[in-house]
Amino acid sequence: METEYGLFVGGKWTTPAHAGRFQTTNPATRETVASFVSATADEVARATSEAAKAFSAWRDTPAPKRGEILLNAASIMKRRKAELGRIVTREMGKVIAEGLGDVQESIDFIEYMAGEGRRLFGETVPSELRSKFCLTVRQPKGVVACITPWNFPTAIPNWKIAAALITGNTIVFKPASNTAQCAAEVVKVYEEAGVPPGVLNLVTGSGAVVGHALVSDPRVRTVSFTGGVEAGRDVYVRGAAGLKMVHLELGGKNPVILMEDADLKLALDGVLFGAFGTAGQRCTATSRLIVHEKVYDAFLGMLTERLGSFTVGDPLDPATGMGPVASADQERKILDYIALGRKEAKLRLGGEKLTGGAYDRGYFLAPTIFETPHGTRISKEEIFGPVLSVLKVRDYDEAVRVANDIDYGLSSSIYTRDVNRAFRAIHDLEAGITYVNAPTIGAEVQLPFGGVKNTGNGGREAGSAAIEEFSEIKTVFVDFSSRLQKAQIDAESVA
Repeated sequence: METEYGLFVGGKWTTPAHAGRFQTTNPATRETVASFVSATADEVARATSEAAKAFSAWRDTPAPKRGEILLNAASIMKRRKAELGRIVTREMGKVIAEGLGDVQESIDFIEYMAGEGRRLFGETVPSELRSKFCLTVRQPKGVVACITPWNFPTAIPNWKIAAALITGNTIVFKPASNTAQCAAEVVKVYEEAGVPPGVLNLVTGSGAVVGHALVSDPRVRTVSFTGGVEAGRDVYVRGAAGLKMVHLELGGKNPVILMEDADLKLALDGVLFGAFGTAGQRCTATSRLIVHEKVYDAFLGMLTERLGSFTVGDPLDPATGMGPVASADQERKILDYIALGRKEAKLRLGGEKLTGGAYDRGYFLAPTIFETPHGTRISKEEIFGPVLSVLKVRDYDEAVRVANDIDYGLSSSIYTRDVNRAFRAIHDLEAGITYVNAPTIGAEVQLPFGGVKNTGNGGREAGSAAIEEFSEIKTVFVDFSSRLQKAQIDAESVA
């Protein structure tokens, strides 16, 4: 019998009368995982009301005390790591090592944010006047909406939730529908950790209903959204109508530049992990490999040979290199891009749905490589699957030009032994993240995460920058001169 989940509103799990329901599915087997409520706009409004009622008391809870609750959550998640990692793998499809890694990233970030409860720094600055003290403090924004994707179904929710909680906000959380169990289990962790009723609320359902209701509610002052560009643009426009702060983390088309002096064995491991880890379903996935002509044939041969022994299959088997893609919709979209690639580029490897045996039960695709000139759709559009476009260039300048000629700017990488060229790339690449001698994936929680161009609207998550997304700066002037002082006005010039 499938597990049934309700909504989490005001500190209680509830299932509204006559509620519609939807199911999540294991992408490796197409078996039903669990069942969830399809919330209505009225239920979203009720969750928002509970968050608004809880705000004052949570705001006034000392930040170090909020941090203690986060540490409790991290401890619970550590205890449940093996169980939660399996839930991630069963519901999303990433291999078990990555499922456990998803949970570990959650633990790391929650612990990091707990420490911010004793920081939340402001500034003190000198005044131009005597006997006057000037400072800034951070204050929470109020009710925030956290809307999250399916590809990191515990890590990305915790990036948002932990940062919003430590800064004193209350939350209405809408997860991706196809990983709703992961989200519900995250909320259960915070419930057990002692988050007060109403501070964290979970509403499941479609973006068209739940997402639109959240973004449109005037009591929601900040919206934090991670997902696709078109959906993000819609959220941005709707939020702008209410003059809300809208933080967007969107797509990527991330390049690895492989120079002629690169350590090819090191690069091979990095490209394999970057392109085919999580079946290419990371916003930071290596989807373009830009290779110097002097090592192009040699490296492509190495890559093709290694993929000959690369295992695709059961994601719960520790020996599996890549699991299924996340859903039938994902599979269809990726296969459409592969069909397009066959027309505009040279297929080097893969390019097919895997069939036979256990493959027939799930959404399994072969790791795919295209050799393509720059400018094709597969070399410029985000595919979000195990499809790598390989491009040949003459020199460093052409490599950077190709890397930057794209609508996105999230992650980037260069493999080279030339330190001068590495630092040039750090300067030249138009991206929010640059790796040297490492793939485009592998962000660490203590550093800001985000990008430029169509990757988002300029904000950053993770690191100490995470608290900026969920806090307001208040400037404070304390005049202890016991007389009226006028900044910028020369007292001697006033009659």
